[in-house]
Amino acid sequence: MTVDTSPGTEDDQDPAVAAVPASGTQAVDAAVQAAETVLTRRFGSAIGLVEPEALPGSGPATVVRARIAASPFGLPRTLVIKHYPDAPPRGVADPFAQEAVSYQLFTALPAEDRMCPELLAHDGPLRVIVIDDLGRAPTLWDKLRGQDARLAERALLSWARSLGRLHATTAGREADFEALLRRLGGFVPDEDTTPAVACARLPTLLAEAVGVTTPDEVRAYAENVCEASASSPYRAFSPVDLSPDNNLVTSGGVHFLDFERGLVRNALVDAAHLRVPFATCEDARALPSGMSEAMIAAWKAEVSGVWPALGDNEVLSAHLLDHQMLLVWVTTWADLGGAGAEVRPNRVAALVSWWKDLGTYAERGGRPEVAAHAREVAKALDARFGPGLELPLYPAFR
Repeated sequence: MTVDTSPGTEDDQDPAVAAVPASGTQAVDAAVQAAETVLTRRFGSAIGLVEPEALPGSGPATVVRARIAASPFGLPRTLVIKHYPDAPPRGVADPFAQEAVSYQLFTALPAEDRMCPELLAHDGPLRVIVIDDLGRAPTLWDKLRGQDARLAERALLSWARSLGRLHATTAGREADFEALLRRLGGFVPDEDTTPAVACARLPTLLAEAVGVTTPDEVRAYAENVCEASASSPYRAFSPVDLSPDNNLVTSGGVHFLDFERGLVRNALVDAAHLRVPFATCEDARALPSGMSEAMIAAWKAEVSGVWPALGDNEVLSAHLLDHQMLLVWVTTWADLGGAGAEVRPNRVAALVSWWKDLGTYAERGGRPEVAAHAREVAKALDARFGPGLELPLYPAFR
């Protein structure tokens, strides 16, 4: 991972990490040095780290696994360091602050409710986080591309349960999250405006790209859902990035990693991914028939104690349809170039599949106008980019 840092004045810098190097081995060394400093401050005694190993990652942090040389404090043998040398511009969300505060929020919970590694130490000026190392457990993505359908199914259900428990244990904690974020100097993100933009612009994009007209009643429904979603009472913490490679499958259940975009939002936005699985992932594939329903049941079992209304199947189904539609609209707008992106051929089959599914669920949910429009879009996408597009199953289910 490459890190490009411009050093400030001597007064700005901690002597332990002054003139942070730019890349490669030097970036790893800088991360380890920052971690040793914050651990020493945290425990009041020098703690040395050895055998650093750079870990892959696509975000702005240098990620390192290291072993503790010796410690009298009962710390784990190995730990993971995330070092963010570059601060974002003022007024822009800070991935370091969002990740550190996310781990703070969960570390305050009992161990059985902690759906992520434990935070061992962090420091704002050093921009470093030190967390427990969960080891070399496989990711959910590893299970999905493996050869064992039963193990993949169990992993998906565990993921859905963990997502529900994550929501249930952080419901009502928005004020705590924002207070911690402000204390660390982070920028409290505004509500995401992408759904509103997508709902306003997708009808024009569909007309231009595939020749489909969006009926006024469908457009009005989408706009109402978008407005209601932003003011939903079902708010809880979300990792936001729900990619399967950000979830470790351990003996204690699925644990979430990478909270660089973590925030509190409408939990049903996350739950929609149970019907539109991993929609934001580049290589999203299909799940077997009935898998989404089983995942929703696992998620519902965890959240219905906190939000009793969602224990009613009709109420939950109506909410899921709303947010499934919103997710499909947002994803289609982004994938067809609405966010300035080029159309990616490998994504069109996924869009066709998701619009077909939306049509099926809308018909069941008493929204025939949405169902008819969804089927028309699916057919037009297939005609424009196909024909005969089929979304393949994840390898484990083939």
